[in-house]
Amino acid sequence: MRKKSELPSKICAHCSLTFTWRKKWERDWDQVKYCSERCRRASKPAAEECRNEN
Repeated sequence: MRKKSELPSKICAHCSLTFTWRKKWERDWDQVKYCSERCRRASKPAAEECRNEN
């Protein structure tokens, strides 16, 4: 088992905080841009959200 400090990390595209690798991201770590679902949702443009509501 690795120490948390040894795991790879990235900077969130929305909130600019550093986040570390998680087991659930194992297969697609290269595509992960956001630290959480909340940041991923908040990063979408408002116009795109309006289209989805109608």
